Amino acid sequence: MPTAAFDAARRVRGRSTACVVVASLGGLAALVVLAFLTGSSSVSFGELATWLAGGDVDEAAKNILVNVRLPRVAAALLAGAALAVAGAIIQAVLDNPLASPNVIGVNSGAGLFVLMAAAFFPQVPWISPCAAFVGALATAAVIFVISLNAGVSRLTVVLSGIAITTVFGAGMNTILIVAPDAYVGSSMFLAGGFSGVLLRDLAWPAALIAVGLAAGFSGAHRLNIIALGDDMAHALGLHVRASRLGMLAVAALLAGAAVSFAGLLGFVGLIIPHIVRFLAGHDNRAVLPISALLGAAFVVGCDLLTRVLFAPYEVPVGILMAFAGGPFFIYLIFKNRRGGLD
Repeated sequence: MPTAAFDAARRVRGRSTACVVVASLGGLAALVVLAFLTGSSSVSFGELATWLAGGDVDEAAKNILVNVRLPRVAAALLAGAALAVAGAIIQAVLDNPLASPNVIGVNSGAGLFVLMAAAFFPQVPWISPCAAFVGALATAAVIFVISLNAGVSRLTVVLSGIAITTVFGAGMNTILIVAPDAYVGSSMFLAGGFSGVLLRDLAWPAALIAVGLAAGFSGAHRLNIIALGDDMAHALGLHVRASRLGMLAVAALLAGAAVSFAGLLGFVGLIIPHIVRFLAGHDNRAVLPISALLGAAFVVGCDLLTRVLFAPYEVPVGILMAFAGGPFFIYLIFKNRRGGLD
């Protein structure tokens, strides 16, 4: 391609990516404002603006904003960004469009270790995010080993993840039967949701997610090199296996931290990266940060819908995501089988 044409194409892609970023930020901001205003007890926009500016508001409104809406919105933002970026990384590392933290069992591994930590170390407040990371990392390592075997198709990797998810799900149910008091709100944890999340529950996970996002963004160029193929990546001086393992550890950190407070949310890491690649292309330096924005917006929006659609009842947001994600997963299976998934 001539230099002038190449530069013109790059400028067009840059403008397109910038438009997606601006639209994502605008949509995210609007959803966050609606999430603060909407619920079983409404808060006016004026009260929200006054509170954000540091002014005095009615005590009831302040209590709702500080103790109910703020933790819930913050949890949705953190979980959405973490799971979406984790999904984008896993898909790139495994070169598998069907992979995501919940599909290959990473979420279930994190969930099993969270329940085990709650059962055996109930008095240790910071144990949940650490246990979730260990469980997610162990599961990701198993899937990575399976994917390295010669002759293993991408569909086989997905089916292995589904089998692992089933086993870990049985383990979680066993813990809850043997030690029913091990985890308060276990039904919400298994479905995935933010009801009852407190700000103090988010301190450790937020720190881990911040580290994971920074590591993921800084390693995005390595994912681009990996996408060129192992031979080309080696020729460019990249240690492919170490890079894959390192980025997979980052994805496990993000998914595990999210699961520790949000429960077994599914399909965020499957749906969002596909939407981002459709809108902004396949450059992971753009895919990962835009996935964080759209993932956060998606989860905040889904959580908002569960409060509005079923009022005065509240359905865990994970159920709504399963309704959306299941058909999307089936669509991807048929689409990629036509494109050579096997």
